[in-house]
Amino acid sequence: MKFLNRLTPVAMALGALALAGAAHAADTIKIGIPQPMTGPNTQYGDQIQAGALTAIETINAKGGVKGKKLEPILIDDGCEPKQAVPAANRVVNSGAKFAVAHACSGVTVAAVKVYEEEGIVGITPGATSPLVTDTIKPHYFFRTIGRDDQQGPYAASYIAKSLKPKKVAVLHDKQTYGSGVATQVKDALGKEGVNVALFEGINVGDSDYSAIITKLKSAGVDLVYFGGYHPELGLLLRQAREQGLKVQFMGPEGTANQDLVAIAGPAIEGLLVTLPADFTKLPGNESIVKAFKDAKRDPDGAFQMPAYAAVQILADSINAVGEDPAKVADYMHKTTFNTGIGKVEYDAKGDLKNFEFAVYKWDKNGKKTQL
Repeated sequence: MKFLNRLTPVAMALGALALAGAAHAADTIKIGIPQPMTGPNTQYGDQIQAGALTAIETINAKGGVKGKKLEPILIDDGCEPKQAVPAANRVVNSGAKFAVAHACSGVTVAAVKVYEEEGIVGITPGATSPLVTDTIKPHYFFRTIGRDDQQGPYAASYIAKSLKPKKVAVLHDKQTYGSGVATQVKDALGKEGVNVALFEGINVGDSDYSAIITKLKSAGVDLVYFGGYHPELGLLLRQAREQGLKVQFMGPEGTANQDLVAIAGPAIEGLLVTLPADFTKLPGNESIVKAFKDAKRDPDGAFQMPAYAAVQILADSINAVGEDPAKVADYMHKTTFNTGIGKVEYDAKGDLKNFEFAVYKWDKNGKKTQL
């Protein structure tokens, strides 16, 4: 009692604030959202943020999950592999036990081990490299997007059956994501009997690709597939057009960025890209699309709907079994979810059993049409 009597009003006030803060924290369920907020790939982070925040706001407006509001924790990973572990550790240090985690495969591959060791349930709506789940076969990490060994063969089949080129060049950026999807395309084209005349890497950040364009001309290719991100593809498109190389270009979802228009200019016209199917047109998604538009966010992109679905899955799982990440992961592995990307079922590694990709064609203004 004597000790209590000696407490100053200030100390008592600070103690009350601390207790109030702890109570407030306990009243929310934190979801880490590490994604690129700086650097050349911020649009992918913007898409993930748009999807995750729209889902969180929609769920909170309906009362949250088990009476608690979902609290987003935005973290920048720069789409840089060297920032992967620091970004994942910031999720850990925030107190979040759940995450909608990363757009870029190079970052995600390095970060998965942190989530697995710390028992944090993470879902990537953007990382397509098989290495994300093949390297350590995680129990706590999942996807709401397909793998490159689904996307690559799909692209190769379209090339072989619809485009029917005589000679193909497959280029990549020597990075985890770009080289991975390019290799999948090359191997699948070989199985389809398509002549891959050139398979070569280019350097990220170079400003002059004249040497590789000369090789493309010499090889006499009539289609170029590029595995990587939009900055390099934009320069390839523009410089190929300037140097008189008029062939069909194609790339994966990592190239589908509106900044590509500014880099490539009119040379973007006719570009083919594999992307997730247009889930905004999925029957039953009308209210989701409206929620995006009400929040003045665009639902039409590669990662918005997969990110929205990731939050839905986390919320449904927590609602079913509580906030224990181990129980949530167990539940996710054995449950079928109805989401903004359709029916979701997971295999033992956290990969989707099914995912729908589609081919889109871009016009000179960067508007895309699903073929």
